[in-house]
Amino acid sequence: MGSIGVPGVILLVILALLLFGPNKLPELGRAVGRTFREFKDGAREIIEDEPASKKTETAPQPAAARAEDKRLPE
Repeated sequence: MGSIGVPGVILLVILALLLFGPNKLPELGRAVGRTFREFKDGAREIIEDEPASKKTETAPQPAAARAEDKRLPE
């Protein structure tokens, strides 16, 4: 499946112009831009939080310590 292409974009712009009118299009564009910016900022916060949470996890135990834990009591 191909992309939309130039004729498709032109058709979408004409359709948006007919549906919303020339006065509403700038306002609609600003709203879409704000939405994308908020999404990008939220995604960036999630990505930045992941390394911090991994650092707080405990380090894995050495093999010798794990072997001692598996022994049966005497």
